[in-house]
Amino acid sequence: MTKISVEVPDELLADLDEHVGEDGKFVNRSDAIRASIRKHLDLLDDIDARHGRLESEE
Repeated sequence: MTKISVEVPDELLADLDEHVGEDGKFVNRSDAIRASIRKHLDLLDDIDARHGRLESEE
């Protein structure tokens, strides 16, 4: 797995951290960020599909 570095505003990181840990939805920040990226990309794919911008899979 490739490791990347991203600058995140403190307020956004604090919001993310509320969902991480024993009482949160995610085990760690990496899991939370990966899930967020997946969800966002799925949303963009849905938008592209509605506008006919996706190539059909053959």
